[in-house]
Amino acid sequence: MGASEDGDDLDSIFDDYRWDCAPESPRLDREDEDGFPPFRPIGTEAGGGQAGGIGSDGGEGDGRESFASSFYGSGTDWSRLRSEEGEDDGSGVILDEDGDDGVRSKLGSEEKLKQGNLLRMWGLKRKEVGAGKLRQGNLLQMWGLKRKGVGGGGGVAAPLEPELASTEKRSRTLNGGSNGGAQPRVCPFYKKIPGTPFSVDAFRYGCVEGCLAYFLTHFHADHYGGLSKGWSHGPIYCTPLTARLVRMCLYVNPSFIRPLELNEEHIIGGVRVTLLEANHCPGAALIHFHLSNGQRYLHTGDFRASKLMQTYPLLAKQRVDVLYLDTTYCNPRYKFPSKEDVLSYVVRVSNDFLKKQPKTLIVVGAYSIGKECVYLALSKALGAKVHANASRRRILQSFNWPELSQRISSNPKDTYLHVLPISSLRFEILDSYLKSYGNQYTDVLAFRPTGWTYSERTQLSLIKPISKGKVTIYGVPYSEHSSFTELREFVQFLRPNKIIPTVNVRNASTRDKMQSYFREWLKDKSVSQNP
Repeated sequence: MGASEDGDDLDSIFDDYRWDCAPESPRLDREDEDGFPPFRPIGTEAGGGQAGGIGSDGGEGDGRESFASSFYGSGTDWSRLRSEEGEDDGSGVILDEDGDDGVRSKLGSEEKLKQGNLLRMWGLKRKEVGAGKLRQGNLLQMWGLKRKGVGGGGGVAAPLEPELASTEKRSRTLNGGSNGGAQPRVCPFYKKIPGTPFSVDAFRYGCVEGCLAYFLTHFHADHYGGLSKGWSHGPIYCTPLTARLVRMCLYVNPSFIRPLELNEEHIIGGVRVTLLEANHCPGAALIHFHLSNGQRYLHTGDFRASKLMQTYPLLAKQRVDVLYLDTTYCNPRYKFPSKEDVLSYVVRVSNDFLKKQPKTLIVVGAYSIGKECVYLALSKALGAKVHANASRRRILQSFNWPELSQRISSNPKDTYLHVLPISSLRFEILDSYLKSYGNQYTDVLAFRPTGWTYSERTQLSLIKPISKGKVTIYGVPYSEHSSFTELREFVQFLRPNKIIPTVNVRNASTRDKMQSYFREWLKDKSVSQNP
């Protein structure tokens, strides 16, 4: 990004972020952008389970299986609690209470929890999908759809709109053609909505077999990765704000972008689709799918659960059958404070610092989108404008958020409150940034807002900054993902029949541990709040 004409050349030196927003969680090289191990074509994944029994990671089957097919059969089925010991109808295994052996044990004194099978969930039998492993064939058939229409097998009961029909034709052509013998990257099961030709945040897999409509929950790189100006695989459904960012930052052909207003029901391919505020970054949405057969799925994308979500009529009045859950912080150690408490703390620290060092430059680290509430709260409390460089200003202005946009300054010397990429909050960079302003400022106070800075024993008042020379950095537990306690409360409110974690399931022990949490949260069926 080059220097602009309005004094942004200083910022461009330090602006090492790309258009795509850095994910909040640290990634391992052997994981993909969602924190999962790399997905390989079925039958090639290292360490796959052996079919017919329990594989190395607790999967079922009698041949080499993919991570998806070994991942607890597409979620634990909470509607299959059994009171008769040892009962098993062949649809899955009975888990033990803490998920260690993946075979069987009691829940309480009598009840047993049975895992639904991914194939059964999609209305298939093993013999219909090949001997011992899932074929990479026609996903429309797996979902109960026919090439020339719909219906049957619990699929969508109405014909596809013309644009989806043309997408299906293009999908068939692309997937049926030669690719030089290269294996396509397999789209994981948790990004597909059973009974529909839909996928969620699955752009990096190219033209997904059988997918006629692609949903984007929000504009973070680990969710939109794969989108570019060359995208031609099908319509993209998202919120209007996300749609603007997709056009503006990724140059996607507008003919493929289908913005959907929040809180309005939209009929797509015979499925009733509603987007709900996700309390994550601007434009992020929960996606609710209501199929013609009565099944209801909720995909959270990334979200921070709140009390307000319990007032959403679509969630408060109807049962959700399958919950695709953002489990970024599904660990009891993450019980960080509310957003409001953290913002109050940041304001208090800033005021105290300014009293001691009036010539302090305050810096807030942020992603391309996200964390706006931190510097907006400081701007209001301190009566200062917010300086952001040209590329960030362009993004912020696209939000149509007057309260924020009217506080943005293009001149870095007009205000002591600046926003920099969160990756720039390092001592050497901040020290150079301070020196670039000569004698205007004597110190830098920086805030790194992320839930990963939190320890379960940490109280806000006990947070210790790290300092070096004239630079002081505070890590504050401001997260736009749900804490463990917020996840628990949301799940207990929603009480879904199945829960499918979508983050941090890179090994069997982690997956089993999360399942044990889910079982504990939903053990008392008497506290159900949904009909």
